[in-house]
Amino acid sequence: MRAPAAATGLPRWIYVPAVIGALLVMLPLVGMLNTIDWTNFFGLITSESALIALQLSLKTAFASMVACVILGVPMAVVLARGSLPGLAIWRSVILLPLVLPPVVGGIALLYTFGRQGLIGRQLDVLGIHIAFTTAAVVLAQTFVALPYLVVSLEAAMRLHGNRYESVAATLGAAPTTVLRRVTLPLLIPAVISGAVLSFARALGEFGATLTFAGSLQGRTRTLPLEIYLQRETDPEGAVALSLLLVVIAIVVMVATRRRLPGAPW
Repeated sequence: MRAPAAATGLPRWIYVPAVIGALLVMLPLVGMLNTIDWTNFFGLITSESALIALQLSLKTAFASMVACVILGVPMAVVLARGSLPGLAIWRSVILLPLVLPPVVGGIALLYTFGRQGLIGRQLDVLGIHIAFTTAAVVLAQTFVALPYLVVSLEAAMRLHGNRYESVAATLGAAPTTVLRRVTLPLLIPAVISGAVLSFARALGEFGATLTFAGSLQGRTRTLPLEIYLQRETDPEGAVALSLLLVVIAIVVMVATRRRLPGAPW
C-alpha cells in the first residue's frame, strides 16, 4: 500500500518578512487616512483646481494607455518572438525607463522634443511645439508607462509558448494571419492587464511630466502636480487628493481583476 503523500506548505519563518513587507505598504496608507480632515474631505477634492487637474489626468492617462497599447503590443511581440540581432540590447533600452529616475526621463524628452532638441528643431520649423503642452504630458506618461505593458505582455507570450502559432504556420497560414487569428486573441487578457498597469503608472506620473511639460493649469498640471503644489499651501488638500488618486488606482485595478480572473493581481 502506497504511503500518503506528505502535505506541502510554506515554512513559518517566511511569513515574517512577508508581513513586514505588507506593513511597509499598508502603514503609510493608514497614516494618510488618519491625517485626512473627513469633515471637509468632499470640499477639498472638488475644488476647481482639483477637478481641472483630475480631468486632465484622466484624459492624458487614457491617451497614454492607448499609445502604450498601439506601440507596446508590437514591441512585446518582437521581443518574445523575433530573431533580430541585438535583441537583448534592444530589450534593455526599452526597459530603461523602469529604472531611470522620472526626472531624468523628462530631461531626455526635453532635449529630444524641446525647441532646441534633437527632433524639436525640425518640428519647430514646421510650427509644431510639443514641450510644455498637453501633448508633452501624454508623451512623458507614455515614456514611463510603456515598459510596464511590454514587460507583462512579453512574459505572457513566453508563458503561452508558440505551439499554437507553429501549428497554424504548419497548416499554411501566413505570418500576418497567424498574428491576427492566433497570437493576438490569446493575448487579449494580458493586453488588458498591461494596459491597466500602464494607465495606473501614467496616472501617477510626476517627475517626467514636471520636467518636460511644466505645470500650467488646465494644460499640463495633472493631479500629481496639483498635489505637489498644494503640499506647500494646503497640506490637508494635498492629503485628500492623494487619497483620491489611490482610490482611483484601486478601483481601476479591482474592476479589471473582476473582468479578468487570471490577472496577476
